[in-house]
Amino acid sequence: MKRIIVSSLLALGLLSTTVYADVAKGQKLYSKKLKKPCGITGAKMASQHTQDEWETIMEEGNLSSEIKKICPNVKEVNEKFIPHYYDFFYEYASDSGNVPSC
Repeated sequence: MKRIIVSSLLALGLLSTTVYADVAKGQKLYSKKLKKPCGITGAKMASQHTQDEWETIMEEGNLSSEIKKICPNVKEVNEKFIPHYYDFFYEYASDSGNVPSC
């Protein structure tokens, strides 16, 4: 019974993050906050990993450090933007077949 409750709470937590995140907002935030210090387009950034890889990075809580690893000039990543960045990177990952306009 405890497993069911814990699993339900975990699923609800993950779902609520997804509900509030937005691909378009992530793209806009990338263009505004990260594009210049990264020196690469959003398409190039998102294509650094597959959807599964981005998902694993997010689940492990390492998206901020991964952004800093790919973009060494980025000193700080605002944690409240992480769900939006994730949605953007996931949507336009190397294996998604989608191409962003930034």
